[in-house]
Amino acid sequence: MEHSVTKEVPNVRLRAFRAINEPETCELFIEGHTNVLTSIGVTKVTSSKNEWTTNPAAFVIIVESLDGKKVYGGARVHVAGGSQLLPIEQATGAMDSRVFALVNDFAQYGTGEICGLWNSQELSGYGIGTPLLIRTGIAISSQIGLKSLFALCAPYTVKPVVNCGMELVASIGNQGTFYYPKIDLVATAMILKDVSSLEKAGEEDKLSMLAMRSHPNSLKIDELKQKEITIHFELQIPHLDQWDLSATIASAQENFLKAKAERKDPEFY
Repeated sequence: MEHSVTKEVPNVRLRAFRAINEPETCELFIEGHTNVLTSIGVTKVTSSKNEWTTNPAAFVIIVESLDGKKVYGGARVHVAGGSQLLPIEQATGAMDSRVFALVNDFAQYGTGEICGLWNSQELSGYGIGTPLLIRTGIAISSQIGLKSLFALCAPYTVKPVVNCGMELVASIGNQGTFYYPKIDLVATAMILKDVSSLEKAGEEDKLSMLAMRSHPNSLKIDELKQKEITIHFELQIPHLDQWDLSATIASAQENFLKAKAERKDPEFY
């Protein structure tokens, strides 16, 4: 029996997995995200080439129908040292090469980026994208073993990520801002420096993220933004025994040193 969402009282699942383990679900994610970007006039994004689907250091969060046939929103966490640069490096590196050294500094202890966040029109107004997916991305980062987490934020997501403990990265761009993904849109570089302790997070956000960590597969909520919606959580990432953060950190350092040797840009390092 197919479980489709109803606008009156949606009934969905919030789930996390490693991208390389679910190629078909990744395709559903791409389709939904592409539709959202196209609807706001964004047709070319550096991180939207979809190589992340084969990146062993990419993790995915989705809001899906209970039968898994429809994806209504999602986000990703990419770890530095995978088969790609982090999206923030891809997006801003040509504008300010200092981003590479910045990421490298944090990559030595395990860093990543929450990216690719989107929410379908069908579930707009429920707070799925912000704050829920932002909180979820941060929550699963502790499973992955990350110490810090970057984000390149659209204006409407800056306040929610600040509430989750992130702070401005003023050392790159124009005091942390860039024109991206097109000239009339501004993106702001943010970082969470304490994935474990969440010291700067607001109380409500912190409690929510800690609950996701403590009960990744048993949480259930029935209301968001004072609207009825049932969300079943499945945030324990499968097959993490096959994930090697130490090897990924080593790869990040190796890639940085190789790129440094190939470039003659004093700001690169």
